[in-house]
Amino acid sequence: MSDPNGDASTIDVRELPPAQRHQKIFQMVAELAVGGSFTLVNDHDPKPLYYQLEAEYPKQFSWTYVESGPSVWRVEIGRLAEAA
Repeated sequence: MSDPNGDASTIDVRELPPAQRHQKIFQMVAELAVGGSFTLVNDHDPKPLYYQLEAEYPKQFSWTYVESGPSVWRVEIGRLAEAA
């Protein structure tokens, strides 16, 4: 989890069964405080997840690629604002 001071944590979803990955990521996004962030580690480009998050949390989070494959993808996801 991200701590209240905004320090980033990391979740490696490669360790989770595929059916549990998005559930865990959405849980972490929902629990982020404004200014908080975490780094997502995945075995493929999680771009479809970006579109899902934008649909659920429009303009409320940041998405920054830290590493772009080919075997490991790292994305920093941060909370910019609360829901309106």
